[in-house]
Amino acid sequence: MARSGCGPGCSLPQPPAFRCLDLFFALVGTLAFLLDLGADLWVAANYLRAGHFHWGGLVLGLLLLSSLTTQFFSWAWFRSDSEKEGLPQPSPWTSKLLHALQLGYLYRCLCVLKVGFQACKMEEATADHQAFAIFLSHDVSLLRLFESFLESAPQLILVIYVILRTNQAEIFQVLGICTSFLCITWALLDYHQTLRSFLRDKHKLAFLSSVLYFLWNFLLMCPRILSLALFAVVFPGYIFLHFLGIWLVMFLWVSLQGTDLMEHATFEWFYRATVAVILYFCWFNVAEGKTRHRSTIYHTFLLLDSTILVVPWFWYSIPSSWDSHVGPVLLAALLCYAFGIFLKGIYYQCFHPTVKTVPLGDYDEVDHSEPGNGDVVFRQMVIEPVINHRTYRLSQNFFAGSSAETQYQRNGTVRDIYL
Repeated sequence: MARSGCGPGCSLPQPPAFRCLDLFFALVGTLAFLLDLGADLWVAANYLRAGHFHWGGLVLGLLLLSSLTTQFFSWAWFRSDSEKEGLPQPSPWTSKLLHALQLGYLYRCLCVLKVGFQACKMEEATADHQAFAIFLSHDVSLLRLFESFLESAPQLILVIYVILRTNQAEIFQVLGICTSFLCITWALLDYHQTLRSFLRDKHKLAFLSSVLYFLWNFLLMCPRILSLALFAVVFPGYIFLHFLGIWLVMFLWVSLQGTDLMEHATFEWFYRATVAVILYFCWFNVAEGKTRHRSTIYHTFLLLDSTILVVPWFWYSIPSSWDSHVGPVLLAALLCYAFGIFLKGIYYQCFHPTVKTVPLGDYDEVDHSEPGNGDVVFRQMVIEPVINHRTYRLSQNFFAGSSAETQYQRNGTVRDIYL
């Protein structure tokens, strides 16, 4: 079902060389994953030891759900990439065993470290070593994003709910909050780097651009998590129904946009269901075309929903709510949301590159073209089997403005595209 994202005569971009900095990012991401796993088990153990079996069960349930989902996508991608020659991956039987034991994602992380270390260590690393390292790191980046929003984001809601309910914060809860935020923020930054890796090296990861991308996502997500936690304090039995209702809306919205990431139609529906979970917390672009209107509709809907969630807490907490520290926190959350929207506008206005392709030549990379108006150019090459088509399509969705202009480039050129 998945396609390369371009039509006849179109070439995919060549990712830049795997750098020592990329290896460092991979190492930090692996360590953050292990730290978060240990913190989750510690939190669950403390809840169970204190007799709060429902809270401990929720922590373990979220951990299992995110692990099963991540392992499924990891296995499905190993399965679809089995025909790529020279790509380091286990045998089909070994792959099934690893993922059944919930070790598939960790195996991928270790593969990235191994192949990346070889690519950085070799004085003259071959193109295959570089391409394999980039290919594997891109899949790990996307899996890390899925794992963070399936496990770390719900964990934040649960921990904040428990703190508000008990009116006290334990050390293990503070650690759980810190590790969850660490995993989410790192996943967002790593995903942004992955998308930009398909652009020219000088546009790969601008520091200020990355800071703005992280900040507006972070500032918009924090008020969302707080509003969900406050609603759970008042109506703990209805938070799941709220999630189910909003998830169904987001799932329908994603399906109508026509995503095309997985190789099989059945797997694509599962991908859309996972994206709907991410959209429950923050914005995630999944389809080609101009996103301004889609983003406006999404943020307006989420703002109304979050406001409706907070109202019951005020209603049932008056007059005690006026003396509570939650009131100032809510005011700060509102300001954070407004500032996040402002930073998002600044990012797309000044730092988000627009994309166009340049005429194809008889050589791999086109260096002679001088695009105007600040446009960013995809690097051109003959299609190689080691190019990660999944993250390439996501980068087109994120940077391109019109599917009609970017999907079919029969003459190798398109008009300027603006978001």
